Amino acid sequence: MSLFAEHVQQLLETAQSAASVGETCSEMTILIGQDNGIYMIAASDWPLDSLALDRGARAAYRITDLNGSIRVEGREGSRHCVMEATSPARIARMLLG
Repeated sequence: MSLFAEHVQQLLETAQSAASVGETCSEMTILIGQDNGIYMIAASDWPLDSLALDRGARAAYRITDLNGSIRVEGREGSRHCVMEATSPARIARMLLG
């Protein structure tokens, strides 16, 4: 697995871990600059690729919580990766609903 895909997976696991102890996941965008600096932006309504281009980032990641499903989207150059996980509580609601 590439380092890029590993970063997406690690961000998903971190968001899942926070959600499992009751933390709410607000939308967060993480940009990695050309200088390897990390820049975090809360609740941006820009498309991820546009924001990365505007800020000159070499990689960009967006974490969102969509009704109990955590989604991480990553972009690095021409590569794009999306990973999603559904919380056990949401799965139970869907099965019982």
